[in-house]
Amino acid sequence: MTPRLLALDLDGTLLRTDQQVDERDIAAIRELQAAGVTVTIVTGRMHAGSVGAARACTIEGAIACVEGSHLIDVASRRTLVHHAITPPATALLRETFGAHGLASFIFGAEHIHHDAAGEPYADYVRTWSPSLQRVAEALHVDAWASGPLAAVAIGDAASVAAAAGTLRLHTDQLFSVSFPIGPLFGKPGERHAVLARAAGPTKGTALAELCRLAGCDLSDAVAVGDWVNDVPMFRVAGRSFAMATAPEHVRGAATDTLVAEAGAGGGIAEAIRRAWG
Repeated sequence: MTPRLLALDLDGTLLRTDQQVDERDIAAIRELQAAGVTVTIVTGRMHAGSVGAARACTIEGAIACVEGSHLIDVASRRTLVHHAITPPATALLRETFGAHGLASFIFGAEHIHHDAAGEPYADYVRTWSPSLQRVAEALHVDAWASGPLAAVAIGDAASVAAAAGTLRLHTDQLFSVSFPIGPLFGKPGERHAVLARAAGPTKGTALAELCRLAGCDLSDAVAVGDWVNDVPMFRVAGRSFAMATAPEHVRGAATDTLVAEAGAGGGIAEAIRRAWG
């Protein structure tokens, strides 16, 4: 059976390390679209951080952002699915981030809000979205009132580890993950971050919803990615491709491994050639 939908991760997959889409991939995607195949994006980025890549590839329909927490139609900017963090969970995040002195970033549907403490990390957080807005106090209840999709907090390794430990006690409300981001802007020592969003949504649930909107089954879908958060969509897609330099367990979750390396470009064209001939 010929696949009917192609779902693409962004960073390291569709986007090269210079944040551009390779011309080989654009050409292959447009040829696939001309044949009637739906091409979409499933990313951890927010909508504002995804739309440039979508437009470069003439993707105008539904895409999934914030790992399935937000599905939005590119052409109309209409929200299709919005899995906000609940008020009790936002209260937990505000308390936890504040207790450990972390610089906080709140991801709304359109903008990321932060205060003066987050300014040194603003360029790093722009990888999720270029649309940042500064507020007087990021941990004030008003900054969280519109139902945020996610939150990121940054600080030293020990403080982030302590905050992450608290959040792991509340997996019924929140999905959270912590990771090192290296030294930034002259801050002493390595910086770490913790990201939290509503429990439940994943790239796998996003792919299922995108297939439903496209009128096809998950068995009709091909997914391409390079990182741990791509594994849920690898597990449900009919066929999946991991970039050559993806971690071993990520490659193991995919049905196929590409020759192309993450961030090098050309991987999407390779996946299309192998899946569609």
